[in-house]
Amino acid sequence: MAAGDLPSPKEAGQRAVESFRRGIASRVVDILRKHDPELLSNLTEVGVVNRGWLEGGEGPMSTATPVDVVERLLERSVERRPSLLANLGLSALQVLSAPRESEEAEGGVLQHLAVAFTDLEGFTRFTANSGDEAASAVLTQHHRMVGPIVRSRGGRVVKRLGDGLLLTFPEPEAAVLSCLELVDAQPAPLRLRAGIHTGEVIVTRDDVIGHVVNVAARVTEAAKGGEVLATVDVRKAVVDSLPGIRFGRARPKAFKGLGIKVSVCRVVRAPS
Repeated sequence: MAAGDLPSPKEAGQRAVESFRRGIASRVVDILRKHDPELLSNLTEVGVVNRGWLEGGEGPMSTATPVDVVERLLERSVERRPSLLANLGLSALQVLSAPRESEEAEGGVLQHLAVAFTDLEGFTRFTANSGDEAASAVLTQHHRMVGPIVRSRGGRVVKRLGDGLLLTFPEPEAAVLSCLELVDAQPAPLRLRAGIHTGEVIVTRDDVIGHVVNVAARVTEAAKGGEVLATVDVRKAVVDSLPGIRFGRARPKAFKGLGIKVSVCRVVRAPS
């Protein structure tokens, strides 16, 4: 290594500290796997520990802030006990849903995220044939399955749009893996479809805005039931980091309202 390539003392110290912290975290996880796997599962479900890191990835152990963790715990609790909302009271919900300082000042925060939409193919027809009660039961089951899958990979359920969902993830790898898992967990007899794009978006407390969001929505509309579609931007970002995932041939598609063609490809697991 040339002298000019040597890290500065500050960088070397930061790397040493990070290596030390990762070593401690790995030992803690090993202990939890052996002695308290339920606790480890709960920590993973709310995003305290990222599943990608747990499964041997190179990303951070966690990307969640303390507020994120509290929100995910609340979301999980409400999924399991809807009556909890009444017990919490309006003041608690107002505090959690209040915009952060930077969001109030700027109308949102610019972030680089992976954005995914999902919906259930044939849901309208299923509701017409089976009735509102059956449709509501299917949606309730679906939402209870979605939360743990999305949160365990550091994701966020931004909105529930009828039978559809707007999701964001800190990394495109997490979005790809989560969407494939959501297809696996699709509520019978319906089939889930998903579309993913990645890039810069404006994030507020209760929404995510921008061209990337519009593209992800259009890509989802092009997917079939049981299928995950991603843009080539997503493929480029993850093709080397997800060896167990395969991408189909990229095909340019013209989407209404975008004004440009977007190349998309199918995402599947590699044969074992």
